[in-house]
Amino acid sequence: MKTVKQLSLFLENKPGTLAAMCRTLAAAKINALAISVTDGVDHAVVRMVVDEPQKALHLLGERGVLVVERDVLLIACQNRPGELAAIARKLSSAKVNIEYAYAAAVPEASAGAMILRVDNLAAARRILKGH
Repeated sequence: MKTVKQLSLFLENKPGTLAAMCRTLAAAKINALAISVTDGVDHAVVRMVVDEPQKALHLLGERGVLVVERDVLLIACQNRPGELAAIARKLSSAKVNIEYAYAAAVPEASAGAMILRVDNLAAARRILKGH
């Protein structure tokens, strides 16, 4: 488990916008490790973890994309029934709330990984240490 930077991008909700953003990152050799897209009426929120967050932040900002950076947990885990339940149980026992979660690719973890945004990062790191 480690803390990583997540970028939240606010994009127009229309065909081609996500493709253009992905092309921009690819052209700069920035790899997306995790991505989540939530749609709205006019805009979409794209949450992503990339291998070079500062480079991506500046690149997208230069292109007029509103980007917010925040710390999230990247947890290597087994791809099996009950894995998320076990993590959620540990956190809930300590009154740590999972605000959202999504799957991630981690080169060093062949089994799988997930991104968690929690309301108390320090407590979650302490509780999940060794997970």
